Amino acid sequence: MAYASICSASHHFDKSRVPFDEHNAEVEVWKVRGKMFAMLTRGVVTLKADPFEAEMLRHTHDWITPGWHMNKRHWISVADGVLNDEGAGDRFLTDLVTDSYLLVVAGLPRAQRPVDPATFGRG
Repeated sequence: MAYASICSASHHFDKSRVPFDEHNAEVEVWKVRGKMFAMLTRGVVTLKADPFEAEMLRHTHDWITPGWHMNKRHWISVADGVLNDEGAGDRFLTDLVTDSYLLVVAGLPRAQRPVDPATFGRG
């Protein structure tokens, strides 16, 4: 996944985020200004989400569940079922990643924001 192409995002493998033991797969983490907005492990992407939207998404799509090992109200986990959504899956996942990124950016002090979350991606 090319999340690092989003403004000022960093990508790295983070063994410290693995909650069980050294036998688990490595975790890929994407951050903006040191704050995580996406995590990939075992084919599941975990993303920050607005609590209302997260609840709606979980009720609408069976491949979206509460965030794996995260705050279940603010994080969602997206299984690979999203990619089986007849071509719309890639765009849908890209939109979820962008929304996650913008939520994290909006929580940063204004001076640290690499983009304005209110206008990012608009004309």
